[in-house]
Amino acid sequence: MVIPLKKTIFVVSKIFPIMLLTHYQRRQSTPVRIGKVWIGGQYPIAVQSMTNTDTNDTEASVSQIKRIAAAGCPIVRLTAQGAREGENLKPIVATLRAEGVDTAIVADIHFLPEVASIAAEAVDKVRINPGNYRLDRGDLERLVAQCRERGVALRIGVNHGSLAKRIFDRYGDTPEGMVASAMEFLERCRALQFDQVVVSMKSSNTRVMVAAYRQLVAAMEQADMHYPIHLGVTEAGASLEGRIKSAVGIGALLADGIGDTIRVSLTEAPEQEIPVAQLLVDHFSHRAGSFEVLHPERYSPYAYRRRSQVQVPVVHSESLEGFRILEAVSENPTAELRAAILNLEQADEPVVIKRRYETDDLVRMAVCAAADLGPLLLDGLADGLWIEAPAFSQEQIREVELMILQAARVRFSHTEYIACPSCGRTLYDIEKTLAEIRSRTSHLKNLRIGVMGCIVNGPGEMADADYGYVGAAPGRITLYKGREVIEKNIPQEEALEHLIALIQAHGDWTEPETR
Repeated sequence: MVIPLKKTIFVVSKIFPIMLLTHYQRRQSTPVRIGKVWIGGQYPIAVQSMTNTDTNDTEASVSQIKRIAAAGCPIVRLTAQGAREGENLKPIVATLRAEGVDTAIVADIHFLPEVASIAAEAVDKVRINPGNYRLDRGDLERLVAQCRERGVALRIGVNHGSLAKRIFDRYGDTPEGMVASAMEFLERCRALQFDQVVVSMKSSNTRVMVAAYRQLVAAMEQADMHYPIHLGVTEAGASLEGRIKSAVGIGALLADGIGDTIRVSLTEAPEQEIPVAQLLVDHFSHRAGSFEVLHPERYSPYAYRRRSQVQVPVVHSESLEGFRILEAVSENPTAELRAAILNLEQADEPVVIKRRYETDDLVRMAVCAAADLGPLLLDGLADGLWIEAPAFSQEQIREVELMILQAARVRFSHTEYIACPSCGRTLYDIEKTLAEIRSRTSHLKNLRIGVMGCIVNGPGEMADADYGYVGAAPGRITLYKGREVIEKNIPQEEALEHLIALIQAHGDWTEPETR
């Protein structure tokens, strides 16, 4: 039975003060200028991407930036892992400007504060990772002074897998640790009276990522901070699965009104990320309707909590006996369904959430469904999915539903690939390698395999993976079991067979079925 949903206006209690349960309202933030692009405030959400060329190769980098810009992307990031790469940002930017390309250029810095200083002389924004940056040496003060002088923005980019040791020792690799890492840098920026700051809290684990961003927003509100936020799910992978995983994590936050810029990180050509990111932006540009919430105290936005006793969420083609079906029909399906679930007379009644999509574009249907329905699963509120999409076969719909459940981390039905999108640090053809690994291992069940281009984020960002395949040097691969290094510096042409042998040795291998 489909239950009609009550539509009214309701002011939510202070139990949930940050993300409004009742309706869509974008979080207010301080405007920040990145070159000719403005974000935050009343400016539209901007999409971003990152090059995967060698930053030392001016011609290749310029050419790729132009392709990304032509796809509709106003902000592009390049890695600058060393002084040489940092210095080469100047000719890259100069060539772009001479050719009339005004795309905002961002430098991505990890280990070396001195490279951030070099990059700040050329680019429109510098991204630093607090996990690899020290506050006790005056490095941030010097960088802020440079940024202020040139009108350069700064991104405090926290990564789940690369927290500073002192943060990790106190909090572990938790959302709380990520927030603590960000807040101490934001406090220092505020003390320096520098407000051209953006902050991000990225993870390949959608549950961790969403909790970290929500906790960050709560902490910033309490501290009266209003910095813009950049959203992204790191190492989302490729193909439809990668798009769905990004949509679940980013969609959950956009539905809360959080986010001023976004990147969909795919292990594909960077320009392929832009249509997916823009689709998400457009999908959340109009969220109409307010919905009464009777029991906000039942909702836990900052930590995952299962609402019912259902252990394995279902898809629509399975038995729905004992489940109540709630169908969203408004232009704000996430708020509509969340309110309906929180208004149930029986708080733990199992619920399947339903939504109809009329599009004949499979990617559009999957991304929109993941963004609309995924957050309810990610928060532990829903117990099953029912996507109605007349243009697609029941098998196609089932696959999308299963991918959404897996992206929300509530049901694992196939191998998950935690694969980085690659950048100038990548030590091998990661897109080709991922395809090869997928072709040999996609039949395995309930496994997570990390496929990472280098060691900068590799071991940390694939912390959830059962097995890891990480670039160690040109033509060389290191294999992991969990966080443990098993084999180092394997010739790449032998690495896939070694990976399969490792999986076999730990009892996780099954032979693919023959038809």
